[in-house]
Amino acid sequence: MQKLVVLLLALTGFLAAAPATAQLYDVRASEVSYNKGPRPAVKVQVDGKASDVRDFLQSWMKSSYNIKFKGGGVLGLGKSDVLVARQTPASTVSGKLVDIYASVVAPADTITEVALFGGFDDNTFFDPDKTATEYNALRTIAQSFASAARLKAYRDQVTEAEKKLKTAEKEKDKLEKNRNYLRSNTASNLSRIEDLKKKNAENLIQSRSDSVSLISNGLLLEQSRVLLQRRRDQLSTLDRKN
Repeated sequence: MQKLVVLLLALTGFLAAAPATAQLYDVRASEVSYNKGPRPAVKVQVDGKASDVRDFLQSWMKSSYNIKFKGGGVLGLGKSDVLVARQTPASTVSGKLVDIYASVVAPADTITEVALFGGFDDNTFFDPDKTATEYNALRTIAQSFASAARLKAYRDQVTEAEKKLKTAEKEKDKLEKNRNYLRSNTASNLSRIEDLKKKNAENLIQSRSDSVSLISNGLLLEQSRVLLQRRRDQLSTLDRKN
């Protein structure tokens, strides 16, 4: 039940962001600049950091189409480095060996744009008019990737939500333990305060009793002095007579 709540929260947050980023996961025709010229391409924007999306794209293309990209990377916001799979067999694209390219651009911190384009060699690139079959095959690949990337984004968000939940639960346990300790410590301190108050009250009573006794002792002391002086005087008188 708890995991279901986490999933719903994650999906709610994911869907809440949709109006502001309506183009996410929508594949569109576009162009990229490569090898000193504009090249027809298909583009799609997905959730995630560029470095993570690049790694996922390479892994997904290898496992789904056995297309192994080489080189490439991400050079920061608005910049890209092209991944290349040269003269690779890709039956879903063409019966011939083809070059498949992918660029990964980071237009924002958590949004990544992937562009796919290809050709038969460095001089012949797929075109929506001249090589419609190959170009549309790239569009299909991009659409499949968009679906896989969306699913991964959901899973990543659920994983992140679960981590946050665990962190919150640990913090709750820590706060509960600390609160219980403070409650126990406060009770102990209050008990000690009550004991001290009781002891202070007893000390006050004893002090008052000692004060009364001190007065009585003072009177007795004075009487003893007078009596002593009287006895000395009597002794002195007897000594003179003898």
